[in-house]
Formats: sequence, C-alpha cells, structure tokens
Amino acid sequence: MPDRPHRDFLAIPDFSRDELERLFDLAERMRLGLYQSKPMAGKSLGMIFLKASTRTRVSFEVGAWQLGGHASFLSSRDVQLGRGEPIADTARVLSRFVDAIMIRTFAHSDVEELAQYADVPVINGLTDLLHPCQVLADVLTVRQHLGSIGDKVVAWVGDGNNMANSWLNAAYRLGFELRLACPAGYEPDVRVLARAQAHGKVIVTRDPAEAVAGAHVVTTDVWASMGQEEEQAVREKAFAGYRVDDALMARADRQAIFLHCLPAHRGEEVTASVIDGPHSRVWDEAENRLHIQKAIMATLVGGEPLS
Repeated sequence: MPDRPHRDFLAIPDFSRDELERLFDLAERMRLGLYQSKPMAGKSLGMIFLKASTRTRVSFEVGAWQLGGHASFLSSRDVQLGRGEPIADTARVLSRFVDAIMIRTFAHSDVEELAQYADVPVINGLTDLLHPCQVLADVLTVRQHLGSIGDKVVAWVGDGNNMANSWLNAAYRLGFELRLACPAGYEPDVRVLARAQAHGKVIVTRDPAEAVAGAHVVTTDVWASMGQEEEQAVREKAFAGYRVDDALMARADRQAIFLHCLPAHRGEEVTASVIDGPHSRVWDEAENRLHIQKAIMATLVGGEPLS
C-alpha cells in the first residue's frame, strides 16, 4: 500500500470547531438514512482490541460494512503486541494491509506511537486517558434531542476518567459550559482540564448538586472502569453521594436528558429509575456511536470533505 497523506482521530481537538459541526451534520444525515454513499467500498479497517468492548466492536464493524468496507477484528490473541512486537512494527505491517486502524487499548501513548508510524489513519477507540468517539456520540445525542450544545450546560458526576477528559476536550472545542463533580483524588487530567478552563466556562466541584443545578445534560460512568475492578470497594466509599438518582435529576433543567456511556451498574452510579426513566437517552446515545463513527470513517478513509 503506497504512502499517502492522511489524518488521524486520537482526540476531539484533532478537528476544529467547524469541522466537528460538519462531522455532526454528516452523522445526522446518516442517522436519518439520508446518506447512501459507499465511500469505503473496497477498503478495510483493522480493529485492534487490547480492551474488550461490545459497543465499540459492533458499531465499527457494522459501520464499516454499511459504508461498503470490511472490518477485521484483532484481539490481544490475534496481534503480536502482547508478545513483544514493537508498536511501530505493528503500525508498519498493518499499513500494508488495511486502509485505517482503530485501536482500543490502555496507554494513550501507545495510540500516539501507532499513529506516528502508521501510513494510514488511526482512530482512537478508547484509551485510559480519552474516549473521544463516545463523547462525540453523546454530543450528537444532545443535538438530536436539545439542539445545538453551544448554549447548554453539561454536568458530569463521578470519576474524572477518560470520559470526563473527553467532555473537557469537547467543551474546549465547542464552547459549552461544563461542570464536573468529582471526589477528592479522582479529578480529571490536569493538562486537559487546564486547557479547557483557559478557553471556556469549566468548573470542578465536590458537590454533585452544584454541578447539576439547572443543567441540560446530566451524565456519568461506572465508578470502577475496566482494569480497576480491584479498586471497587475503595471506590464505592469514595463515590458515596455521587449516585445520579431522581432527587439529583430534579435539580437539573426540567427538559434535561441523562446520558451514560454503558455498561451501567444500576444502584451504584445511577438508579434504575433514572437510567430507565423519562430523562434517559442512553439507547439513542449507544446507537449514535454507529453514526458518528461512520462519519469519522467516511471522512478519514472515504474522503468525505469537512470543508
């Protein structure tokens, strides 16, 4: 496969605000069934999963197929990274076989190194630092139900994890107000936070009620993410009081929506009455992973313009 110019998607700020808006417009056309092109015809996506996932695998695999392409699933048992092959070598080899690489892994530096040495676009399916595809799907869900996110208030309740970091990156690029309620010791990445605060209205508080007051979007994640299971007991104590329940949702805007990237632990970070209740849009949110990732692939692999 010859070298060619390409773009990667490792973090939300990799696209400008205008490009993100056009990406959302493209994803919305796909969601409504108004996009019938097959820009990935004859092209393939290599999917590296060093962290397992239901939604990421199915949405990328189905999305590539719907765009006319093919996706190859590569688990930790199928790639040589786990046996000591350098990331750079994996990048060089896969670039000869596929037209793009999606990776879901632990260290964000591994994704950056993969992109550095790959001759094809690299898409970040998740790292411990960032989860950009998910948060773009979340913003698409906000647009679907509430209109433009620019004048909205988003409240994050819980761990300052990869989701919180990606919400910060979204606020940095798109300009909405973001309030994060995190326990002491579980704040988001300091560099990601500082950049977002330097360019927009972003606060971190210990009080979920303060974060949620009047918010248009309330969102959370599990208290112990994949790879943190051994911390479950410690985290349950630290996150006591950070559960999204009906009383907390009542402090939000009357038309507020609830989002969760899933999988959810009902009774821990969210009550069943909220995630299964009238404010919840989590199933639309999950579906929108398909549409936003199709838009990303159509752009990076299929040549759809964002200008």
